[in-house]
Amino acid sequence: MSAKEKNRQPAQTIDVPDYQVKYANLLLYGSWLGIAVLAITFSLYVFGVMPAYINPADMPQYWSMQSTEYLSEVGLHGGWEWITMLGSGDFINFLGIAFLAGLTVIGYTILLLPAFLKKKDNAFLAIVITEILVLVLAASGILGSGGH
Repeated sequence: MSAKEKNRQPAQTIDVPDYQVKYANLLLYGSWLGIAVLAITFSLYVFGVMPAYINPADMPQYWSMQSTEYLSEVGLHGGWEWITMLGSGDFINFLGIAFLAGLTVIGYTILLLPAFLKKKDNAFLAIVITEILVLVLAASGILGSGGH
């Protein structure tokens, strides 16, 4: 046995709670699913399978505009209006974006919240609830801080 082998210590094992592994897997597989949805919906748009609300050839004329000016010019109101326009190829790709943006809230709600309730870990439970509320309120636009 060499000196190197004699000095080698066994690898330490780290006990990772089950909910952390599940949350990490949710983010991993959810991210890949979201990317796949983005690729599919973008392909539907680019190859003209779904009609576009704004002709792709017309897009360069809007590139230099501020978002409020662009929305006014094309007759949109912003916010969550995109949900009503999923029949347009240039809006269906928002599904993948919204899914990716919502993965954290999904994971916190279905995995972390129940785990901390079960453990009666009130400090982390309060953090998780606060995080869920902040993310949902920010995305809703209720507070008038932009949102979607």
